[in-house]
Amino acid sequence: MATETRGKSAAASGAGDGPPGTVPARARRVFHDNGALGALLALVAVLALLSPDFLTTRNLMNVGAQAAVVAILAFGVTFVIVAAGIDLSVGSVAALSATVLAWTATAQGVPVWLAVLGALATGLVCGLVNGLLVAYGRLPSFIATLAMLSVARGLGLVISQGSPIDFPDPLGFLGRNLGDWLPVPVLVMLAMAALAALVLNLTYSGRAMYAIGGNEEAARLSGIRVARQKLVIYGLSGVFAAVAGVVLASRLVSAQPQAAFGYELDAIAACVIGGASLSGGVGRASGTLIGALILAVLRNGLNLLNVSAFWQQVVIGGVIALAALLDTLRRRT
Repeated sequence: MATETRGKSAAASGAGDGPPGTVPARARRVFHDNGALGALLALVAVLALLSPDFLTTRNLMNVGAQAAVVAILAFGVTFVIVAAGIDLSVGSVAALSATVLAWTATAQGVPVWLAVLGALATGLVCGLVNGLLVAYGRLPSFIATLAMLSVARGLGLVISQGSPIDFPDPLGFLGRNLGDWLPVPVLVMLAMAALAALVLNLTYSGRAMYAIGGNEEAARLSGIRVARQKLVIYGLSGVFAAVAGVVLASRLVSAQPQAAFGYELDAIAACVIGGASLSGGVGRASGTLIGALILAVLRNGLNLLNVSAFWQQVVIGGVIALAALLDTLRRRT
């Protein structure tokens, strides 16, 4: 009887897909693993047909530079989402970190290298506070990071008195091109992507993220110190936000306390479009990178096609909703 039951279960689970080695099963697996990449390639192909300017080297490098800040933010958010959390504060933390760097280096005369460490420390502290509130204060991550969003934005306004601060000249190269065509922000984005992949795939904390996101109680019972790992997770998110803030300020040639406004939503969207599950336990750095590129390509293409900025928001919102719907369908199957 048990054998018969198992046979029925196996038949039921494979009824729509066929045996694992069949073409439908392999195609479904390829789509599951590379759906975001396929969507990006299809989007590029469509825009190349609609606009002759899209595939020019200059425009493609511009797309990469536009994607860089959101992608770096999104890598940090990926850690949090994989662990079944959310971080709404990354945009504000990015702006605060850049403001701290510019203020200490320009107004206070601190050496640039020390000001950079101060900016990274600012992001780390903000992330650790988020982690403390979530892990030990038992606050929902949505509430804890929403509070940090307001606090970080307010501190940035206090430090800068609401005005932009000139960015230190030695760091200006972060917003420029290497040679005549390769934007430095793209190189920083790729370096942070490699670091995020390394953390997720080859470190104890990375494995803990997936375990916590899959089942927090099971992770705790298996010996993972969940509270401590949440500190690491949110701390990493804060550091990545600080790096994104420095890159953004270098592109703007000034630290602006209102910079990166709304970027946290784009970062979350990039994660979801790239295949991360808001339920936790699923997510890859490569998918997040592709998600950020999809958003940048879509915005760039709509600009080239002279689509109204108002309609652009509608289209991008629809893409995000579609990605979330596909995530829900994927989890059901």
